[in-house]
Parts: sequence; structure tokens; C-alpha cells
Amino acid sequence: MRACTAADRPAILAIVNAAAQVYRGAIPDDCWHEPYMSEEELEREIAAGVEFSGWEEDGALVGVMGMQRVRDVHLVRHAYVLPSHQGRGIGGRLLASLTSRADRILIGTWADATWAIRFYERHGFVLVPDPQRSELLGRYWTISPRQLETSVVLSNVAPRGN
Repeated sequence: MRACTAADRPAILAIVNAAAQVYRGAIPDDCWHEPYMSEEELEREIAAGVEFSGWEEDGALVGVMGMQRVRDVHLVRHAYVLPSHQGRGIGGRLLASLTSRADRILIGTWADATWAIRFYERHGFVLVPDPQRSELLGRYWTISPRQLETSVVLSNVAPRGN
């Protein structure tokens, strides 16, 4: 695993856009777009503080995951592994490395992306119940009202109360 650089941006986009195809159908049609992540969106994310790390095999990036500090938490952002390399533990190793660097970590994903939710749960994250979910999405993410209503939040810290 290594920190990604500006030279890795084309590879980051290729990985995100290839791996995100699995979300087609899980993401509401009115929220889906092609490409899933544009070059401009990647630039905005990096400018907003998302720092990407990547997993490399044979000299090529095959998985990426971003971490962004927002106020008092860290957000795991844009966690993707090339479809040809999934199921090999790359995502788990990236997640473990990133999460070892921070105390309170939140992850947002689509509610219908049950495979992603299970992945994070297998790695110690727990779903945050409503109304905390909505409050966290509004506080730490800049997303549309539609995305807010169709997303979940997972935390490495057990939620307090309901």
C-alpha cells in the first residue's frame, strides 16, 4: 500500500469507474451518472482534503481508498478495487491501514449496497440508526437530499442511544 500522487489520478478514475458499475441498480436512477466519477469530481474531492491510498500489484494500482478529515471525524471515501482483483483481501487491507490512523471513522454508502455494508460490518463497523444517520450525513457530507434519504452511515464507534 502507498500514498497516491497526482500521477495516479488517471488510475484512480479508472478503478473507481470500473468498480462502481456494481452500484448500477443499487443507486437510484435519479442519482446515477456516467461516468460515476468524473475528472472534475476527483479534483474537487482532492481539493476538499480526500487523501487517496492505493494497493499496487505488479507496478499498477488495483485498489484505492480515500480518507478525509472533516471536523472531529475521518471519513472513508471512495473505496474501490478493480473487479478483476476483488475477493483477494485488498479492500480489507486498505481499510485496516487507513483505519489504524484515526480514532473516530465514519463511512457513508448507499442503503441498497448490501454487499458494501456487509464488507464494512465484517471489518468492525456498525450501522448508525436514525435519527443519528441523518444528522451525521448532514453534518459531515455535502450530498443531495435524495442521496441523504437513500444512504446509510457506518461507524467504528458504537452509536449512543437511538
